[in-house]
Amino acid sequence: MTAPLQTPAPRRSVRRSPLAPARRVVATVFAAQGAAVAAVATTVPAVNERLALSALTMTVLVVAVALSAGVGSFAGLAVIRRLGLVAAMRASVVATAVALLLIGWAPGQATVAVAYGLFGLALGCIDVSANTQAAAVEHHYGRSIFASFYAAWSTAGVAAALLTAGTAHLGRPVEQTLTVQAALVLALALTVRSHALPTDSPLAVSGHGESVPAVSERGESAVPGGRLWARLAPFGFVLLVAYVIDSTVSSWSTLYLHQTLDAALSVAPLAYAAYQAGTVTGRSCADHLVRRIGPAAVIRAATLLTAAALAGLAAAPAWPYAVLAAACTGLGVSALVPLCLASAGRLRPGATEAVLARMNVFNYLGVLAGGAASGVLGSTGHFRLAYAIPAALVLALLATARSFSHRSDP
Repeated sequence: MTAPLQTPAPRRSVRRSPLAPARRVVATVFAAQGAAVAAVATTVPAVNERLALSALTMTVLVVAVALSAGVGSFAGLAVIRRLGLVAAMRASVVATAVALLLIGWAPGQATVAVAYGLFGLALGCIDVSANTQAAAVEHHYGRSIFASFYAAWSTAGVAAALLTAGTAHLGRPVEQTLTVQAALVLALALTVRSHALPTDSPLAVSGHGESVPAVSERGESAVPGGRLWARLAPFGFVLLVAYVIDSTVSSWSTLYLHQTLDAALSVAPLAYAAYQAGTVTGRSCADHLVRRIGPAAVIRAATLLTAAALAGLAAAPAWPYAVLAAACTGLGVSALVPLCLASAGRLRPGATEAVLARMNVFNYLGVLAGGAASGVLGSTGHFRLAYAIPAALVLALLATARSFSHRSDP
């Protein structure tokens, strides 16, 4: 019998508590990040053509984003402790908007490399701050809502991908596309407002009403011990594989459609949009499914669907089939990341930000492995292998499903 997802917190009236504003703020930050990632991923061919970059150079830039995001994840801890979670989220979203502008208007390879590096740093800071706050909000709701934040991420990604496709269809240069995308991300950043969580949060509440990481008497966040890391390992493996898949589809599906399947630049971003549309659908249902059949069953079903969809993407004879397979891939992989992070955060509520920062190591290893391997295979004309290999790898996740029924540490 599957253990309960978590010990239910006392039910609160959202109308009389700050939970609804807190949830909206976190969803907004997730949406801003999703839009920014989509803007970068879907403009890879256009940036490549504008600056005459080689396939190897683009692969190096994708790897650089992942490396800098890993650094940004740990740097984000210092920003959180100094400024608070809300301020850290707002500042990092603004930084992503600046990075989008720099990528679009970069005059050469050196500038665009710096821009992609800044983008990665900002993404890492958003990851640790937004996921930490998401875990705190879910704790107070007393039920699974983590996937809903990632649904906001994916919804914004769909919109941004369609915007890229639309501007390409109108013949607009990539500079204008990324300027519009940056303006939209900045507008979302301006809506992020300070909010307070109830005082029994796993995060403490500062004098300014913003949540900050819980600290010990010595003034340092609780540090996870060795026993906890053993329990984190299954979640880390799932997260790594999920991001291998996500990076392969997100970073290279546009180029795959354009180069391998001969799709026009106005059509190529549709695979990314379809992938994110699939994740929106899956994440919108994931919380309900978790409550109904348990997280372990959701992981098993998601694993099987993802493997089949990736095989279909690898074998697609034309771009419409690839778009459909990308949508099914998104539907399958959609629940993996939020369930991993929610489960990991519950293992040590008093050290959520430290746990999630370390979980992000698996995230970026997956991005590195998926982005680099797919880029190398694509540059040699073997993009199909980039989707066939993860199709086999994802089946190994079936062995980790039982880990998702663990309770939190006291």
